[in-house]
Amino acid sequence: VQLQASGGGLAQAGGSLRLSCAASGGIFSLNSMGWYRQAPGKERELVAEDVADSPSSGKATYADSVKGRFTISRDYAGHTVSLQMNGLRPTDTAVYYCHANLEVLQGSTWHAQELWGQGTLVTVSS
Repeated sequence: VQLQASGGGLAQAGGSLRLSCAASGGIFSLNSMGWYRQAPGKERELVAEDVADSPSSGKATYADSVKGRFTISRDYAGHTVSLQMNGLRPTDTAVYYCHANLEVLQGSTWHAQELWGQGTLVTVSS
């Protein structure tokens, strides 16, 4: 199973960008999907996460710094998650990573796994 992220790029302060991520490969069950980011010289931090509470819905949580500006959305059937980022600020500049906690069927046994996408750079200019 792998995560493939897309989107990101360069935006001006106040602008918008959208990130998308898809999980594929093998037989798996996604528990949570979300986004982390890591700015230069800083630790990786949670941006937003959707944790499933049923096969088709979940609960979203956000970092305080992005509440009201970013929106996470998840397609449970399509195994994708997106992050709509509005009102971007220079402090949002970072490499954004798609993240998932899931269970993967290997043989006849389910195994818990944690996956990271390849990272996509978001740069916000002032």
